[in-house]
Amino acid sequence: MTVPRPIYYFVLFISAFCYGQQELQKGFELLETGQFETAEHFFGDYLKSEPAHKTAQICYGRAVGLSGEPQRANQWFAGLLETYPKDVEIQINYNESFLWDEQYAKAKPLYQELVASNPDNFAAVLGYANTLSNLKEYREALDWVEKALVLKPDNKSAQLSRKYMRLGHANEQIAKQRYREGETLLEAIFTDFPEDKDVLLNLANLYLITKEVAKAKAIYGRYATSPKDSITALNGIALAAHIGENDRQALRTAKRSKSGLRRFDDPELTEKTYDRYVQALIWNRKFHAAKRQIDSLDPQYPDRNWVRALKATLGMYTGDFKASLEQYNAILDGDGQSFDGNLGKANALFASDCTMAAYKAAFNTLDIFKNQKDALGLIEKMDALHTPAVEEQVAYTFDNGNNIAFSTNTLADVPLSTTFRTTVSYQYRSTENSVSGNKANSHVVLAGLLYKPFPKTLLKTIFGLNNARFTNEAYTQPVLNVKLGLKPYKLQNLELGYQREVQNFNADLIEREIVMNHYGLNYNLGTNFNLGWYTQLMHTQQTDANTRNLLFTSLYYNVLHKPALKLGVNYQYIAFKEQLPTVYFSPEQYRAMEVFVDFRGKVSEKTSYLATAATGLQRVEEDPQTAIFRAEAGVRHQFSKRLSGNIYGKYSNIASATAAGFEFTELGLKLKWLLAKWPLFHDHLYAQKAP
Repeated sequence: MTVPRPIYYFVLFISAFCYGQQELQKGFELLETGQFETAEHFFGDYLKSEPAHKTAQICYGRAVGLSGEPQRANQWFAGLLETYPKDVEIQINYNESFLWDEQYAKAKPLYQELVASNPDNFAAVLGYANTLSNLKEYREALDWVEKALVLKPDNKSAQLSRKYMRLGHANEQIAKQRYREGETLLEAIFTDFPEDKDVLLNLANLYLITKEVAKAKAIYGRYATSPKDSITALNGIALAAHIGENDRQALRTAKRSKSGLRRFDDPELTEKTYDRYVQALIWNRKFHAAKRQIDSLDPQYPDRNWVRALKATLGMYTGDFKASLEQYNAILDGDGQSFDGNLGKANALFASDCTMAAYKAAFNTLDIFKNQKDALGLIEKMDALHTPAVEEQVAYTFDNGNNIAFSTNTLADVPLSTTFRTTVSYQYRSTENSVSGNKANSHVVLAGLLYKPFPKTLLKTIFGLNNARFTNEAYTQPVLNVKLGLKPYKLQNLELGYQREVQNFNADLIEREIVMNHYGLNYNLGTNFNLGWYTQLMHTQQTDANTRNLLFTSLYYNVLHKPALKLGVNYQYIAFKEQLPTVYFSPEQYRAMEVFVDFRGKVSEKTSYLATAATGLQRVEEDPQTAIFRAEAGVRHQFSKRLSGNIYGKYSNIASATAAGFEFTELGLKLKWLLAKWPLFHDHLYAQKAP
């Protein structure tokens, strides 16, 4: 949040002897009303006839300094001190001239000496408090302003200084994520300034940061005491609704705010309101309307950063990250300290898969905005993706063919850089048929290399051995998985791959030592109007001389985004060259059509869920159609920053490795543990950040 700089009132210096001199009264009034240049001329003319008049000399110095020439005022008071050594009034003004020139470090020792010899001088004590406040030494500043208020209880200048000290100290605490301390400091200001507008906005901002949406809305309600303030309040309430994941309410509120602008001629308020309105359009994925509004604003506000930020936000939501980067760079070209420009660029680089550049941009944001929560959150997110981790999955399955299986999979993932990582995994699967008594188990050890030669390009190679054991026999087969992942255009994903694996679904199939060579293509096309299309093509050659061709395609529509609700239609086609019904399910033609629903969301900040279900019809060769149904549900919980886990369950009666009429159920548990606090390749950057 932005805390206004402390305001210094020249009234502090004017003591009783000034007001006792009627011939200077007009000059005093000019100083009091802030007409400093006119006051400078008044006292300058007076000094031509009365050059030794000390009060006029002091007032002249103040007028010079407050009219924008603090260095000349400093030299003036330094000269007066030579004429009037140890004069307290002149010393106070000399010290204050350093504050006008923002030389707070130079003023501090001067005030320390002054208050040590004049502990009961109100102006000296308050000046020292203000100096400490400008140096961001808020705790000590508040102690000294309390001493000033003991000397002059209820003094408005001291109370005003205390307000801004508390605002600054609260801002400091909030930046350190000490939110309750910040809240207490802000609320304390109401004692001197009930329902102060600055404090209300800072409190509302605090509640937005902590995502206490109801509290933020209540504060904005208190702020709206006039028609114009109501516009500001509605803009804030719209943002609160967005943070509370109610974007429809955010847009309704932003529309109310925009319609209320007609009554006011306030350029700044107009810009902020249109800014919020376009943001709300984007949040609601009304991209065409948002673009039209931005296009209408562009000629009115050429080269304005808030319009550039809107263009960049639209690019982020529509997958045009290149356009977003251009806008953020344009913002930074004009204002290198821009928060929107710095953090926006970091997010756009991360979305563009330029991770190292995103790290640098995020760290640059933190250099400017210390402990900024969103920048820290982005770095934490990138850290989690590139920190060494181990994942354990345990599953129990059973089907209506009397097969039961228990499996475990342990995976260690070690990123060595943002472009290169290694994996090692061990899979164990034990299967048994309770009717035939056949038992088998398999052990699969894999090592993987993942490399990103370019952004949005991933080359994945996994190789290893599959050792299968059954009755008194065993065999070992090499396995391999090679994939190339690409994002050729925005909102598109393409994956080409080859996989060599050993059939291990049940004991009977393990015994047959069937090796499958899969050649596949996966393609997903997204759109900015909520429609998507996913397709999988796969050709499989098996060591039993059989081949299989598979087509799976899915057309889906994103009904909601928070929570995510997806509806769609799936079509699947499978054809085997040879039909071996007594060995495994291998029809000449298999077709299935189903409708599905996919629902995902959050129960809380740390707990999320998913639920999917599909139903339809399947047909094996020329057999009658039969109904199919499959479902999956799971709950994931983040126990800590480094430990997460989820439980899940699956059910399906779609034809699979056995035959139509097959029913399959799986229950499982997954745990993921980050082995370190941060990525290996950033130890040197994080060493100084370690707690």
